Amino acid sequence: MSETATLPLMPQKAPFKVEVTAGKAYWWCACGQSRSQPFCDGSHKGSDFTPVKHTAARDGALWFCGCKRSGKQPLCDGTHKAL
Repeated sequence: MSETATLPLMPQKAPFKVEVTAGKAYWWCACGQSRSQPFCDGSHKGSDFTPVKHTAARDGALWFCGCKRSGKQPLCDGTHKAL
């Protein structure tokens, strides 16, 4: 990311645990402005951010990134621990 790039807001410094359904698409908020965290509500409109689509491979719990800095977006990779 360049020095002039805008960083997303950080809604929380921990991941969001979400129970997902196999085959269902989830749109993760990349801007951090959504009121429906960790998912997109369209708040990014007019910005350089776009939501990230994740289709669940199986039913169960996933940890979606809450700090918006993960290298495995939309899922948490532990980056928040160093912030």
